[in-house]
Amino acid sequence: MPNRPRPPQHMEIPARHRGRRAFAGAGVLLALATALLAGGTAHAAPAAVDRTTERSGADTGPPAAEPRDRTRVTAAVLDLDGTGREPTVYGDDVTYDTASIIKVDILATLLLQAQDAGRHLTAKERAHAEPMIRRSDNAAANALWREIGRAPGLEAANKRLGLTETKGGSGTRWGLTRTTASDQIRLLRAVFATGGTSDASAGGLNKESRTYVRTLMADVASEQAWGVSAAAGSGWALKNGWLQRSTSGLWDVNSVGRIVVDGHRYLVAVLSDGSTSMKDGVALVEGAARAALTSASGQ
Repeated sequence: MPNRPRPPQHMEIPARHRGRRAFAGAGVLLALATALLAGGTAHAAPAAVDRTTERSGADTGPPAAEPRDRTRVTAAVLDLDGTGREPTVYGDDVTYDTASIIKVDILATLLLQAQDAGRHLTAKERAHAEPMIRRSDNAAANALWREIGRAPGLEAANKRLGLTETKGGSGTRWGLTRTTASDQIRLLRAVFATGGTSDASAGGLNKESRTYVRTLMADVASEQAWGVSAAAGSGWALKNGWLQRSTSGLWDVNSVGRIVVDGHRYLVAVLSDGSTSMKDGVALVEGAARAALTSASGQ
């Protein structure tokens, strides 16, 4: 999706950090993301945002434990062609609402359950899975959330996939699942990597399941092709999530996926909350993704 000019934006991005590389890059993330936003390099927000759509199954829970008075963002990056298995995290690796990025996890859980039963997805399951990822369809997510056994089913699958900090939303509230940027990299690794927890012999997704998820994430609707794709060079596959919290009016905006830069495949997760508009949230996520990739790739 081509970049489109946007007006200058100025937003504080807190950049505390973990690990040696994250410590070195946190200041870079802050400076570069701010410069990118001010320079107008981010995509415009999706042309039409239905403010009720992402609320289905999402923002029906109680208020957050404590009010926040500033925007937060965390980015995590893993060079899939490198030797490391843990991502570099820029910002505090704390939990955020997933909004619709949870739909990748819902699909991964469904596929694991089908593998366990020795079967392929049914035509009805595919009819839900494909619009759930490509168009972020909430009715489809509601149906599959029930089918996988809601939060307990999700968490059982995540344990096998190596996620350690993701807690499913209560009842029907899949969009209020809480996760961290590093846990989202673990999920992406289960989809896009080979071996280890992504290998069916280790209890993870088999090759057919991984290919199915990748294919859908590489073919999302054009109006949703924003987010981590802003940092991509020659290719990307992603899932975005956005949610306006009814308790505060502020926006959760997230993006996760695999991008290709200079022939290297990177897994990228950017989570944010507290933006005053969808537009600002998209700009924040894209600026953070670009800055994190600049730091991680040594450009």
